[in-house]
Amino acid sequence: MLIIQVKEGENIDRAIKRYKRKYRNTKILQEIRKRKEYKKPSVTKREQLKKAQYKEQFLLDREK
Repeated sequence: MLIIQVKEGENIDRAIKRYKRKYRNTKILQEIRKRKEYKKPSVTKREQLKKAQYKEQFLLDREK
């Protein structure tokens, strides 16, 4: 559970913004979406390999 201490005289919008940032940084939403459906380990490895190949190609093209 995330706890945000609201300081005295602090705008509530600012406190909500801090809460949202903290929530986003904990990556809870990403974890929930990831666990929604089962993904075989081979599929996960294949996606990682594809992503690595794309990054490598992107960096090579960028150097030119």
